[in-house]
Order: sequence, then structure tokens, then C-alpha cells
Amino acid sequence: MHDFSKHKQMKKTLFILFMLAALCCCRQRDTFCIEGNVSGAADTVLYLEHLSLGEGAVAIDSVRLGEDGAFCFRKEAAGNPEFYRLRIGGQAVNLAIDSTETVRIRAALDSMSFGYTVEGSGVCDTIRLLCLKLADMERRARRISADRNFTLQERDSMIGQLVGQYKTEVKLNFMRDRYAAAYSYYACFQTLGTQLIFDPVHERSDLIWIQAVANAWNERYPSCPRTENIVAIVRECQRSQAKPRQITLNIDGDKVRELGIIDMTFPDIDGQDRTLSDLRGQVVLLDFTAFAMDGSTERTLLLRELYNKYHERGLEIYQVSLDPNQHLWKQRCEALPWVCVYCEEGLESDMLTLYNVQQLPYFFLIDRNCDLQARQETITGLEEAIEKLL
Repeated sequence: MHDFSKHKQMKKTLFILFMLAALCCCRQRDTFCIEGNVSGAADTVLYLEHLSLGEGAVAIDSVRLGEDGAFCFRKEAAGNPEFYRLRIGGQAVNLAIDSTETVRIRAALDSMSFGYTVEGSGVCDTIRLLCLKLADMERRARRISADRNFTLQERDSMIGQLVGQYKTEVKLNFMRDRYAAAYSYYACFQTLGTQLIFDPVHERSDLIWIQAVANAWNERYPSCPRTENIVAIVRECQRSQAKPRQITLNIDGDKVRELGIIDMTFPDIDGQDRTLSDLRGQVVLLDFTAFAMDGSTERTLLLRELYNKYHERGLEIYQVSLDPNQHLWKQRCEALPWVCVYCEEGLESDMLTLYNVQQLPYFFLIDRNCDLQARQETITGLEEAIEKLL
């Protein structure tokens, strides 16, 4: 009898331990961890701050460091990317947490802001690279600003060129094809001094890139405050920049998918705006071209054969002309049966960059769900590829 009671008590104890372990596991799945050490920082206070939307940097935890400079912060995960920083005095490490990951930071106090290393998060390491790149630009801008061999106008122009080069590198090397990444969102709000580097209010090109990030976040994180924030910024800037022939990247999550298309609206020969995503339900050959190029006539004949053969089964062509001569475009496309639109920005259009178009002419295939399925160099037989999508 005694053995039976003892056995029963043991089972009860094991059950309690099991439940506690399960509870701990459940809680751990909902948390992230930031740990590491800061050398040379004994007896200083390290703050973990949340970079909030409305209140700026808000301290959410702190620790007084010992001789080894070790620290460990564990916090509840938000369910979407959020931004934080570790700070001692004026030294800070910027971080983005998008899951229940463990991020390890190693730094020395005297070079904490730019000399740290990251383990466990490629996103945080990319933000480190962005911060290093920005710091380098800031140093160069300060040297230009202090050089009195140039006039104020010349200094402003040179700094403007620096900023332009920086944005181009960030767009192409960090943001392109990775619009849903936390570091792409972060890049949209970097500043030089007190001024935003990306200026969607005044720079039409910047707005297009920020729209691409807004589209991707609206698809992946449709209800989170950061998505609502960037979408609201885009909409406000669209209203302030409203022009009859503005390129638009539709923010509607039903029309733009992170791995689908980047939407566009251009005028046709009658001046009517034609939007790519309006062709949902059809297989679309998206064609970037210029009618002034050699071989354009022969290529148009080939496209007409494709159109005649497959249009009744659901094929449509959305052809974007990048010709510098709009009159030539109107002459060439007047009798064409498919959707022909004109991009007045020509070869300077950000659409070429966003779609990574390296040459003209160039085409893509889009399925009936408005998802990008193939690009020119990945298609061995165009008719066969169209048949599969139909």
C-alpha cells in the first residue's frame, strides 16, 4: 500500500514537472533573447530601448554591467518585425527582431556603435552594414560642409550627390527584391542629421521605393502598426505628389503580393490609365520595349502571332514603351490589339530597376492570380511556358 502511494505521488510530481516544462516552452516560443557582452564597460548601465512609432526610443529594460560586461535581455516577441537598440550613453547598437530568435552582440564600449559583431540574425547584421554605410556618408558630408574652398551652393550640391549615391546603393544592394525585410523598412527612415534620406514628399523616385516596401509589408504583416504607418505615409505622399501620369504601385494586398508583381499604371494611346493588376484572371506577357530599337518590327510580328493564337484562351499583353519619342510610339502601337502604354520616364524609370531589367526588349510572364512566374532568361520556350499557365 505504501509503495502504491509512493508511486502515485511520483506520478503526480512528474506530471507537475511536465506541465511546468511545457509552460516554459510555450512562453519561450513567444519571446526573443538579446545577449552578449560589452568589454570595457564595467559598472555602466546598458539600456534596451524599443524604437516605438509614437514616442521614439523608450527604455524597456536595463542592467548594470559587471567586469565581464555580460548581459541578457529576454522579451515578448511582437509577431512582426520590431526595432530596438542597446545603448550606453551616446553609444548604441540598432537591432530588428522579427521572430523568437536569439541575437548575440559582442562589442567594446569605445567602439560600440560601429565596431560590434552580430551572431544569430542576418537582419541585424544587415542593419549594422547600413549603419556603417550611413556613418561613412556622414563623415564625408561633414568634411564637405567644413571646406570653405567651396561656396554654400557648391557644398549643398556635393552633399546632395553623396546622398543620391547612397540611396542608389541602398536601393540596389539592400532593398531590391527584399522589400518585406525589416532592414528595407529601416532604410526608409534613416536620416542625415535631422533630414530623412529617403524623401517621399518631394522625390518621386523615393516614393516608388517606399511604396514597394509598403506593398510587401501590407501583404506579409497586414494589421501591424508599422505597416499601417508606412502605408499611411505612402498615401499622403501620393496625394501631395498627385500628377496625371504618375507611376503607381498599388497598395491593395489583393493586387500586390510579395512574391508576385510590382503594380504599375501608365496611359495608353488614348490617354486612359491602364493598370497592370486590372488584368488579373488572364495570363499576361509583361513586355518592356522601345519601338525605336532595331528589330522592333519583326518582334512585333512575333508578338502578334502569339496574341492571335492564345488571346481567346486568356492571354493578354501589357506592353510598356520606353521610347524617348512619344509620337513614334503612337504611330507604331496605333493598330496593335493588346494593351500598349507609354512610360514618359523612359530609361530613367524606376520600374526597370524594381523589375531588374538589364536590357531591352525584356519580358515577364504573369499568371492568372497576378503572380510573377517567369522572366525572359528563365524561359526556354515562350509558347510552351504560356501553354502551362493557360
